[in-house]
Amino acid sequence: MGEWTIGILGGSGLYEMEALEGAQWIAVDTPWGAPSDELLVGRLHGVKFVFLPRHGRGHRIPPSQVNARANVDALKRAGCTDLVAISAVGSLREELAPGRFVVVDQFIDRTFARDKSFFGPGLVAHVSMADPVCPRLSDLLVAAAESAGADVARGGTYLAMEGPQFSSRAESELYRSWGCDVIGMTAMPEAKLAREAELPYALIGMVTDYDCWRQGEEAVEVAAIVAQLMANADRARRMVEEFAGALPAERAPSPIDTTLDSAIITAPDARDPAMLRKLDSVCRRFLKP
Repeated sequence: MGEWTIGILGGSGLYEMEALEGAQWIAVDTPWGAPSDELLVGRLHGVKFVFLPRHGRGHRIPPSQVNARANVDALKRAGCTDLVAISAVGSLREELAPGRFVVVDQFIDRTFARDKSFFGPGLVAHVSMADPVCPRLSDLLVAAAESAGADVARGGTYLAMEGPQFSSRAESELYRSWGCDVIGMTAMPEAKLAREAELPYALIGMVTDYDCWRQGEEAVEVAAIVAQLMANADRARRMVEEFAGALPAERAPSPIDTTLDSAIITAPDARDPAMLRKLDSVCRRFLKP
């Protein structure tokens, strides 16, 4: 049993909460480069929260240039035990109308221009992504969103596209045929890196649009997405507060906390010391340079 420290990855407006006590921005250096921004550390209902604007304050960083390795590493260095991602998503299903929230449970990764692993030559690991989100966190998010007055869908497949352009109509129809429910540009490799860092991860998507698959639907435009995000902002902040208040007093261990026990394949005497030094936070539980 231990204490919770919750990392939140999302938009910068999400952190403007009067209930956040002792809030301060801190800089964190990582071996993977700079994270998207400084980390905002504070407490909600007595629980430590660490907020990171995924695109930087003012939305300065496009999806392909978000340094997900640095972001996850920085949150791990800040002591996070669990990560919650809050993201704008497009809907690929009629019933997932703009304004709804979706707690996803699966991903299809169609990104191609991003560094997707902390591991590499000198230290090889293969984590399982069969069940990519933490069910405990997901259940807590569903309850918190409902308490905040959101219309929440439980479960769904998130198609991660490279961007920054939106889908063509043919692509949108293809993703629907694959059984995808929502589409976005940021969940991958974020979710994979969280698993490698042994951080339970859950994602709640705020539906902003219908992508472009609906007959007669306007093409996706930034202005419409921003307007829907603004409409959801207060509810998202209330959701985070409800989530904080509903966390159990003690954090029970999660199987994800020990993911690397069955993932690292490189023999101890063959591990590259330089790689081990870069992984000092991700693998600090048991790796010794």
